[in-house]
Amino acid sequence: MIRHSEISNSDLRFKIKQQEICFGGNLKLKIYGTLSCGSGKKMKRENRIFFSSENEAVENGFRPCGHCMKEKYQKWKNGFI
Repeated sequence: MIRHSEISNSDLRFKIKQQEICFGGNLKLKIYGTLSCGSGKKMKRENRIFFSSENEAVENGFRPCGHCMKEKYQKWKNGFI
Protein backbone atom coordinates (compact mmCIF):
# COMPACT_ATOMS: atom_id res chain seq x y z
CA MET A 1 0.00 0.00 0.00
CA ILE A 2 1.44 3.35 -1.06
CA ARG A 3 -0.14 6.69 -0.21
CA HIS A 4 -0.19 9.16 -3.09
CA SER A 5 1.03 11.92 -0.79
CA GLU A 6 4.17 9.86 0.00
CA ILE A 7 5.35 9.19 -3.57
CA SER A 8 6.63 11.55 -6.25
CA ASN A 9 4.87 11.78 -9.60
CA SER A 10 7.89 10.37 -11.44
CA ASP A 11 8.15 7.39 -9.05
CA LEU A 12 4.43 6.80 -9.41
CA ARG A 13 4.61 6.77 -13.22
CA PHE A 14 7.60 4.41 -13.08
CA LYS A 15 5.82 1.97 -10.74
CA ILE A 16 2.70 1.98 -12.92
CA LYS A 17 4.79 1.38 -16.04
CA GLN A 18 6.61 -1.50 -14.29
CA GLN A 19 3.19 -2.84 -13.15
CA GLU A 20 4.17 -2.54 -9.49
CA ILE A 21 0.99 -0.47 -9.02
CA CYS A 22 -2.17 -1.88 -10.60
CA PHE A 23 -5.06 -0.51 -8.51
CA GLY A 24 -5.96 2.71 -6.75
CA GLY A 25 -8.19 3.35 -3.81
CA ASN A 26 -9.78 5.88 -1.51
CA LEU A 27 -8.29 5.60 1.97
CA LYS A 28 -11.18 7.44 3.62
CA LEU A 29 -13.98 5.45 1.97
CA LYS A 30 -12.09 2.11 1.80
CA ILE A 31 -12.90 1.63 -1.92
CA TYR A 32 -10.49 0.34 -4.59
CA GLY A 33 -10.70 0.30 -8.37
CA THR A 34 -8.81 0.46 -11.63
CA LEU A 35 -6.31 3.23 -12.28
CA SER A 36 -8.42 4.46 -15.21
CA CYS A 37 -11.62 4.89 -13.16
CA GLY A 38 -13.15 8.35 -13.44
CA SER A 39 -14.18 8.33 -9.78
CA GLY A 40 -10.62 7.68 -8.68
CA LYS A 41 -9.28 10.51 -10.75
CA LYS A 42 -11.56 12.98 -8.95
CA MET A 43 -10.52 12.19 -5.38
CA LYS A 44 -8.16 14.28 -3.30
CA ARG A 45 -4.50 13.34 -3.37
CA GLU A 46 -4.37 12.86 0.42
CA ASN A 47 -7.16 10.25 0.21
CA ARG A 48 -5.65 8.32 -2.73
CA ILE A 49 -3.76 5.08 -2.12
CA PHE A 50 -2.22 2.54 -4.49
CA PHE A 51 -2.04 -1.26 -4.44
CA SER A 52 0.11 -3.76 -6.29
CA SER A 53 -2.74 -6.27 -6.51
CA GLU A 54 -6.43 -6.69 -5.94
CA ASN A 55 -5.66 -9.14 -3.12
CA GLU A 56 -3.66 -6.47 -1.32
CA ALA A 57 -6.64 -4.12 -1.44
CA VAL A 58 -9.08 -6.75 -0.15
CA GLU A 59 -6.67 -7.85 2.61
CA ASN A 60 -6.56 -4.23 3.80
CA GLY A 61 -10.35 -4.05 4.07
CA PHE A 62 -11.17 -2.21 0.83
CA ARG A 63 -14.25 -2.99 -1.27
CA PRO A 64 -14.56 -2.91 -5.09
CA CYS A 65 -15.63 0.30 -6.84
CA GLY A 66 -19.22 0.35 -8.06
CA HIS A 67 -18.28 2.25 -11.24
CA CYS A 68 -15.28 0.49 -12.75
CA MET A 69 -15.68 -2.94 -11.13
CA LYS A 70 -19.46 -3.45 -11.36
CA GLU A 71 -19.51 -7.26 -11.28
CA LYS A 72 -17.14 -7.54 -8.32
CA TYR A 73 -19.02 -4.76 -6.54
CA GLN A 74 -22.33 -6.62 -7.00
CA LYS A 75 -20.79 -9.81 -5.59
CA TRP A 76 -19.40 -7.83 -2.64
CA LYS A 77 -22.76 -6.12 -2.12
CA ASN A 78 -24.57 -9.47 -2.15
CA GLY A 79 -22.14 -10.87 0.41
CA PHE A 80 -20.10 -13.23 -1.77
CA ILE A 81 -16.77 -11.56 -0.98
